Amino acid sequence: MADPSPVRGPVVDADGISKRFGATVALSDARISVAPGESHALVGRNGAGKSTLVSILTGLQQPDTGTLRFNGEPAPAPGDTEAWRSKVACVYQRSTIIPALTVAENLFLDRQSAGALRPISWKQLRRRATELLAEYGVDVDPTARAEELTVEQRQFVEIARALSFGARFIILDEPTAKLDARGIEKLFDKLRELQRQGVAFLFISHHLQEVYELCTTVTVYRDARHIVTAPVADLGQHALVEAMTGESTGGTEPSWSVRGRARTTGDTLLDVVGLGLAGAYQDVTLSARAGEVVGLAGAAASGNVQLGETLAGLHRPQTGAITVAGRPVRTGRVPAALAAGIGFVPEDRHIQGLVPQRSVAENATLTVTGRLGPYGTVLPSRTRVFAQRMITDLDIKTPGPATPVSALSGGNQQKVVIARALATEPHVLVAIRPTNGVDIKSKESLLGTVREVADAGKTALIVSDELDDLRVCDRVVAMFHGRVVAEFTDGWSDEQLVAAMEGMAGPTDPKERNDSHH
Repeated sequence: MADPSPVRGPVVDADGISKRFGATVALSDARISVAPGESHALVGRNGAGKSTLVSILTGLQQPDTGTLRFNGEPAPAPGDTEAWRSKVACVYQRSTIIPALTVAENLFLDRQSAGALRPISWKQLRRRATELLAEYGVDVDPTARAEELTVEQRQFVEIARALSFGARFIILDEPTAKLDARGIEKLFDKLRELQRQGVAFLFISHHLQEVYELCTTVTVYRDARHIVTAPVADLGQHALVEAMTGESTGGTEPSWSVRGRARTTGDTLLDVVGLGLAGAYQDVTLSARAGEVVGLAGAAASGNVQLGETLAGLHRPQTGAITVAGRPVRTGRVPAALAAGIGFVPEDRHIQGLVPQRSVAENATLTVTGRLGPYGTVLPSRTRVFAQRMITDLDIKTPGPATPVSALSGGNQQKVVIARALATEPHVLVAIRPTNGVDIKSKESLLGTVREVADAGKTALIVSDELDDLRVCDRVVAMFHGRVVAEFTDGWSDEQLVAAMEGMAGPTDPKERNDSHH
């Protein structure tokens, strides 16, 4: 099965790859090369270009420039699914295995029988599945339903399925995010075994410690560009994080005018104790005082976004309690969160935030229609006055309150979302990635607005992985794989925070550190 000849070139070689989406440069002259039997890590912060590269390597997107070769031959034509499948497969964080089907059915989905009109021979299907699983040493019953498998067994089935198409290059996208320590160990053992058979892996993970355990080579992307490729053994942890952040360990002061200032004078306005949501986060305890901006930092699988959404009433946690200004909040209901004094700026203003065809005034007052007229009516004059005050307070650039919100720039649209969250005069403002997709000037202005909320005696929680968002915070709590792992007061360096978010800073409690899976 393994090709004994060492002369063959890389299983994949991408060079000079650029990709734009409108004005956004997703990749700029990027490159990567993976050798047979190699486990190659691709790391970088969100927005570095990793997902775009994966979509190009798997044929979902076409690059604007550059060359892509598999085993020295040009990549298949766009849309030739069968040819792409024989070159490369991606095992995503979200499993593509269908739970209600058996393992055998999942392995041979859409190719159960030999001909289009031939009935399926279940006996033959089970035999083929048994042979395939045995060939790759996957110890799973082919007749078991997929929903009965553990997470790592499902991943083994996905890998076996990919290999059965002939692919010898597999991309693993955050494969350990949902695994416990034993599951990770089993997965890594299986990957090493397959490497010995000549299978190559591109390992994408926010868990940098795993890069050192599993991979021989690491490539770092930052700001859509290739930064460095080096043997893992030659790149220390400091150098790796430095390459990801672009900040030398000396830690210079960034040119950023809106900054946090460590103050803890006010009363506690938000108190979260022992909060847990299955599959997202466990046992989270944190508090925030009046006058304070607290950052909740974490990468994609950290659970920080789900925690922010839980505070806003979008999820009902299984354990724990939330208190705002000393009063318990009924969890899992948006109206209850609003009534308790939690204002919410959602992650995606286009999907969750705005009604684009409605005016600025209507969008800004959606949460407070009850206050804008007697007996449930909404008086247009009151809406206009209220909206005008918001436009002035937040410096929203708009011809007037009646302008459709879709006519505004991204930064000003985001200010309308914040205006709506502040319309209820909340005690606590929860903002998820508040500067997502806005230019640098709007970013400063939006973060200044959040800072002013705290300065007026309220509290703000910024949920983000963007370092610029977190710089305005007085305190930053870092999450990793569903747990709080570190807390920083002002004066943290990019490197310290990114190391915590990428699983390099162990939990603050030494006992926990020994229990954690590395």
